[in-house]
Amino acid sequence: MALSAFSSSFKLLTYALCLLVLFTTCSCQLSANFYAKTCPNFQSIIKKTVNEAMSKEARMGASLLRLHFHDCFVNGCDASVLLDDTANFRGEKTAGPNRNSIKGFNVIDTIKTKLERQCPGVVSCADILSAAARDSVVALGGPSWKVLFGRRDSTRASFSDANSNLPSPGSSLRDLISSFSNQGFSAKEMIALSGSHTIGQARCTVFRDRVYNDNSINSSFAISLRAKCPSSGGDNNLSPLDSSAKSFDNRYYKDLISQRGLLHSDQELFNGGSADAQVRTYSSNAKAFSRDFASAMVKMSNLSPLTGSRG
Repeated sequence: MALSAFSSSFKLLTYALCLLVLFTTCSCQLSANFYAKTCPNFQSIIKKTVNEAMSKEARMGASLLRLHFHDCFVNGCDASVLLDDTANFRGEKTAGPNRNSIKGFNVIDTIKTKLERQCPGVVSCADILSAAARDSVVALGGPSWKVLFGRRDSTRASFSDANSNLPSPGSSLRDLISSFSNQGFSAKEMIALSGSHTIGQARCTVFRDRVYNDNSINSSFAISLRAKCPSSGGDNNLSPLDSSAKSFDNRYYKDLISQRGLLHSDQELFNGGSADAQVRTYSSNAKAFSRDFASAMVKMSNLSPLTGSRG
């Protein structure tokens, strides 16, 4: 789906607001109470806006979760994914994994605008992304987790890092383990975080090759997908990432066991390799998945944040 277009003046306003931080609130560590005195109602504002956005477009919950992931996995949770191109750098929005893929910028803009009215120059966009991802999962029936705050926003983005750090839908199991290991995650945490694909949809262009060329795919499932995704054309046609894509549950893992993973990288988690046993565990134990997913999300949201005087 194409990214929302905004006027240049609104982009500049949003960018400027994202960089504002009160000098009196500097902290070198993240904290659950970082905004307790400077903006005590910020979480309720974020949650309400996220829920309103999802009531208009159910897919937005998955988009906000993905936006947070694509921010953190590049150079840490610093809101660099929100930055447009400038004369000094090329932003991350048009990198291969992000182009015509990530969305939700308008929701973040709305949240930031509301927060600026309540407490100007206080809440960073990086913290908004972290809270919005959590609230999206909860709204779809998934687990909650404790988000710490105090991130500052980057003044730069990296097109090249976005292209190299984010795993692709064609990744092998080895690629996935390596990509997540580079960010400090174990294979088990990678499998849990991959469960985020229990919500949302993907474009035909990212699963076409699997539908027509993979052997590890249920034949009837492949036939049904070909009707949505022809061998040429229809790049933007959508298909759900699992068979219950509007609910955050463990259906994703059940689908993998029946060879109904939508993306090649999904099915690699259950294809006769080292991840098979953990997939079976999550497919039969929803509580274990929810617990491990929440724990891994806490870890992800704390990847290399900018704090104190940085950012």
